Amino acid sequence: MGIKERIKENQKLRDFVMWTISPRKRPRPRLWIKLMVNPFVHKKGRGSKIRRPSRMDLFPYKNFHLGADSTVESYCVINNGAGDVILGDRVRVGIGSVIIGPVTMGNGSGMGQHVFLSGFNHGFADGEKNSSKQELDMRPVVIEEEAHIGANSVVVPGVTIGKRSQIGAGSVVTKDVPPFSVVVGNPARVIKRYNHETKKWEKV
Repeated sequence: MGIKERIKENQKLRDFVMWTISPRKRPRPRLWIKLMVNPFVHKKGRGSKIRRPSRMDLFPYKNFHLGADSTVESYCVINNGAGDVILGDRVRVGIGSVIIGPVTMGNGSGMGQHVFLSGFNHGFADGEKNSSKQELDMRPVVIEEEAHIGANSVVVPGVTIGKRSQIGAGSVVTKDVPPFSVVVGNPARVIKRYNHETKKWEKV
């Protein structure tokens, strides 16, 4: 039996290992994890940049990948505690944006300022319990290549935004967006699609 399996099967050992990684009441990676573990576990591509100050709550037991020539602007928060955060090549995360995994952003995609992406909701099925004590509702967010999300937008769990689609500023995206579409509003709706024959964005 491997060490991972032993940790999973022994609750006391698991609790101890988790305590060494992060305080229980304030879940955030300890300094030694940031300095001595994460640099060897997480991948950062050539020419990529994380501008300070940003809050990178990255845990070694989930994946974090920042592709080549990608930029995380100042005052961002990225958290992979619940799920992987995979940012491809030439990705831009705008100032003050928040990404909570599981989230994948394809090559060339980007976000404006103060965008919120989350791959889970707190469960609330049991009305007798605080939602913080219930199972997370995990549904990954996928931003396909060269799609862009306007400032102050929200993308809820489970949404896929298709290739080269454009999300208008301030939108709340609650369902999948087809490739080559323009969506706006709350809840966001498709207002234009790109016609590959006419080479124009046409109103829906």
